[in-house]
Amino acid sequence: MNLKGLGTIAIKLLTGDSGKFFTLIMGVGFAVFLMLQMTSVFFGVIAKSGSTIYDTGADMWVMDKSVDNSKDNIPLPDYVLDYARSLPGVLYAAPIYVGAGTVKLPNGRYQAVDIVGLDDVSLMGRPIMIKGNINDIYSSYAFIAIKDADLKKLGNVHIGSTFEINDHKGVIVGFGKNPMSGLFGNPTLYTTYTRATEDLPTTRFTISYVLLKIKSPKYIPEIKKAIDKLGYRALTSKEFTKVNAHFYTFKTGFGMNVLIMTLVSFIVGLSIAGQTFYTFVLENLEKFGALKAIGATRKELVFIIVIQAVLVGFVGYGVGVLLSSSMIALGHLKIPNYAAMLGYGNMLAALVMVVFITAFASFLGVRKVLKVEAFEVFRG
Repeated sequence: MNLKGLGTIAIKLLTGDSGKFFTLIMGVGFAVFLMLQMTSVFFGVIAKSGSTIYDTGADMWVMDKSVDNSKDNIPLPDYVLDYARSLPGVLYAAPIYVGAGTVKLPNGRYQAVDIVGLDDVSLMGRPIMIKGNINDIYSSYAFIAIKDADLKKLGNVHIGSTFEINDHKGVIVGFGKNPMSGLFGNPTLYTTYTRATEDLPTTRFTISYVLLKIKSPKYIPEIKKAIDKLGYRALTSKEFTKVNAHFYTFKTGFGMNVLIMTLVSFIVGLSIAGQTFYTFVLENLEKFGALKAIGATRKELVFIIVIQAVLVGFVGYGVGVLLSSSMIALGHLKIPNYAAMLGYGNMLAALVMVVFITAFASFLGVRKVLKVEAFEVFRG
């Protein structure tokens, strides 16, 4: 079997009609585009839903056992903080307040915001400062605003801008940034834990979570066991992120909706590519019959079909990735809070699906080619 010669024949048969070849490529490419768009939105939304976990940078989080997502913070009593600080493997522990408020802007308009209250001593979980000094957070009425796409909802804010929150004065003393912006489109303001719990309505307990910095990962099981005995739960940031992702995937309906749309795009791509490739084989039956007539074996004919399917699959996959990545890049440039995130995970998943599509298409083609008889080429 002359593989090089058979490869050349396969490519010439495939590209002989540029229109059909383009249709094949675009069929697979469009399927890949749809699958990547759906999965990218899914991964992007899941990542942004856990932005609080990611941005804070804590090693571990202590929370109520009922908490199943980062927005579902259940206030903890003060003794949980004291107990966490007493554990041998804990380098230090700090409270954090994570809540929501409504600010009244100078023009009289109201705007919902996310409020993060940092531990007054350590400022654990503070943002990266891009303008102003982090120590200004201790000034009277001080808040630090996160400079992202949502900040414009507060108007043309600058250092010294004022607002009201729960009938208390607030002053922007600096701007920061977080590695990942939030999902729900509210501007984020940071202040001290004391100011957040004094200025905003709270329950009897005010600690949303206890953040831990640990001495070594070897202490994690011991810390978890000790916190569990107290009646609460301690999770690493990675574990908390997984819990949060599980919630948005299976308990909100979002994950299943995206899965269904991804399945639909896969079926569309499978049908388009399979039907187009099958039609291509039918239109070239005479050529395959001629090859059979001059001595091509069944294995050689199968090899030609497989080469064509693989070529269509990988070129189509490349086209789909290019279209999807271009669309996502444009979305991030033009659309605030665009959540799509293209990563290795969804690209690998799309590649697996493309392999299945091309295998299905080649199966249809192989069945038809193997049935063709050489004498049919010369009939009539």
